[in-house]
Order: sequence, then C-alpha cells, then structure tokens
Amino acid sequence: MNKVVAGADAAVQDIPSGATLMLGGFGLCGIPENCIAALVKKGVNNLTCISNNAGVDDFGIGLMLQQKQVKKMISSYVGENAEFERQLLSGELEVELIPQGTLATRCMASGYGMPAVFLLAGVGTEVAEGKEVREFNGKKYLLEHAFDSDFAIVKAWKGDRLGNLVFKDTARNFNPMMAMAGKITIAEVEELVEPGELDPNYIHVPGIYVHRIFQGSNYEKRIEQRTVRKRNP
Repeated sequence: MNKVVAGADAAVQDIPSGATLMLGGFGLCGIPENCIAALVKKGVNNLTCISNNAGVDDFGIGLMLQQKQVKKMISSYVGENAEFERQLLSGELEVELIPQGTLATRCMASGYGMPAVFLLAGVGTEVAEGKEVREFNGKKYLLEHAFDSDFAIVKAWKGDRLGNLVFKDTARNFNPMMAMAGKITIAEVEELVEPGELDPNYIHVPGIYVHRIFQGSNYEKRIEQRTVRKRNP
C-alpha cells in the first residue's frame, strides 16, 4: 500500500484541536520539524503533547508553546525553554513530569498493546501519588498505564512508500516506540526511497505501524553544544 502524502500539511490536515499527540525526538535530535511547522500554521490548540522534551524557545514543540497551542505537556525533560517555564509558573500550562524510563516504557506498552505495566521508578515519591502499588518478590512496583494517543508524529532518516522506517543514531531513542504506539502514525523522512531499497535487516519500524509518510525538507539538524563560563583570572 502506498502511504505517501503530498507533504506536512496533508499529513496533519485531520488533526483536530484537543487531540493527544506523541512527538518523537530526543533533545534536539529526530524532531519532526515539518509536521510541527504545519501544526503551527494550521492553528490547532488545546493539544496534549507526549514527548521526551518540550523543545526550546524557537524550535520543536517550543514553537507550538509560543502560539499557546499546547494545553498539557507529558515529558521527562523540560529545560532550555523559557516560555515553557513561564506558562508553567503562571498556571497556563498543565505539566506531568515522568521519569524518562517510565515514559519510554509506557510508550512501548502502547505499541505492544499492553494496557499497563509495573515499574520500580517513582515508588515512595510524589510520582506514586494516586497510583496502585503492588509487591513482587519483596519489591514494590507502581502500576503505570500505557499512553492513549490519537496521533504519533515521528521523524526518520530514511523510509519507503510502504512506511518502513530507518532511524539514525540518537534519533532512535523515542521515535521508534512512538511510531508503534499511535492510533495514526505520521512519519516525515529525510530520504524517501522505493520498496526494496532498505535492507530488511536494518529496518527499525515496519511499515505496518505507519499510516502516512512524506519526504521532509529544510531540516535544521541542531546540535546541542556544551557552553561553559570563562574561568576567572
């Protein structure tokens, strides 16, 4: 089945206000830049975004935060974004902070069709408030529910028109599991190839999980740089 759509605008055209979205990426790597730009242009709002991070002020989900399109962020790392901080402190933005491993496992559970998982992380902390705790072999575990997302939006290095995806380096951290988890998965790729051109041994997400795919353009490919203050003389 040919899953290619014309571009980002066509890929996100039926995402409504109030939707729950999974957005791939790790730090500044593997961000679905074209789809985020299309969502900003589309003007949808009241969104719940599940992502490892909240972008930075002028990149990634940060662009949607600037336009007040996000109602709730479910993330594990939210630094480097002044507008996120402002909205959080002012009460404009609802935020659920989740341990990174828990976030990854809940995404994985969604893709595997598992309703919930028991995890060690968070036991005895604020993370455990209101959650079921059960003991196995003398250790306490939290019951964590799988995510329920309307759409998953990911960015891959290569993909074919059947939806098979290959990710590169750090971009594999959250993109593959989110691609498996969405009710409708949208993939933008740097390079779109014909079926058979991808080595089956190196496909990270089979096309069965992907519903729409297109070749993106003008990727910034930002790189995080360590910045330190100058040493005092």
